[in-house]
Amino acid sequence: MNILLVRVSSLGDVVHNMPIVADILRHVPHARIDWVVEEGYTALVRLNPGVHRVIPFALRRWRKSLTSAATRAEMGAFRRSLREVEYDFVFDTQGLLKTAVVMRLALLAPAGQRIGLANATEGSGYEAISRIFHTFSVPVGVRTHAVERGRVVVATALGYALDTPADFKLSAPRVEPRPDWLPVQPYAVFFHATARAAKQWQVAHWITIAADLAARGMPVLLPWGSPSEKIAAEQLAALMPNAQVLPKLSMMDAVLLAHDAALAIGVDTGLTHIAAAFNRPTIELYIDSPRWKTEGNWSPDIINLGDEGQPPTVDDVRRAIAVLL
Repeated sequence: MNILLVRVSSLGDVVHNMPIVADILRHVPHARIDWVVEEGYTALVRLNPGVHRVIPFALRRWRKSLTSAATRAEMGAFRRSLREVEYDFVFDTQGLLKTAVVMRLALLAPAGQRIGLANATEGSGYEAISRIFHTFSVPVGVRTHAVERGRVVVATALGYALDTPADFKLSAPRVEPRPDWLPVQPYAVFFHATARAAKQWQVAHWITIAADLAARGMPVLLPWGSPSEKIAAEQLAALMPNAQVLPKLSMMDAVLLAHDAALAIGVDTGLTHIAAAFNRPTIELYIDSPRWKTEGNWSPDIINLGDEGQPPTVDDVRRAIAVLL
């Protein structure tokens, strides 16, 4: 059975789509699974050994130069890659017009089916027009967890029950040589940055928790992804004697950072969810986003704190650290 998964972005959503692969192979061991994903996330998807082929999608880059011959050639090659295999099932678990178009471009086997979401979940970016190419659409509850949403779609189509916790099946990243910035001793990482200011935790809280970890002899690493986030990291580090601002990281460097952490503390952002997917000791902080949507609920090594409009306190985080360390 040939299966194509279409989940192109964003980082956290790609991570939350991973358990579908283990689900399928548990119930259909002979399945060949391909995955279409934005080119920036291909290395991450390749860490899942159950994915046979990763097909890069570069719409974010292509749309900047749609009239260029090079871009048109790349788009043609992408279309041809979708038609190298006859797919028995094509699943769009994102539910956008762009992912529906990718679904439509894929070559179906004679009895093949295109399947996706029948409806939005609360607060999702679902586009109803995405149903236009479906063979059939799978309804999900409006408050279905981000991980469970895709799992439900695929399980319904393939006729199996979801009777196990989410299994991300991510292999350890291999980064050679070992980066100089990666400590030999156990470290904590603070995923403090997020695009939306309302989702950030108070600076004073981060500083207090860093001091607690310093008393344990644990260094704190501060990653960043944009110039403004770098400034924020530097401002935090100036007030944390045990903190190190990291250099600009590649995707695989960031995955390695999450994978090797003795403790990850982070707001609702993709890198926090990667740490949780690896079942690292992780504290997820929900400040201004609903916890039910993305909380790590598959491992006792993940503690979820706060909720939309109910940010966690320092004492909440201290108690979680005492449990995890």
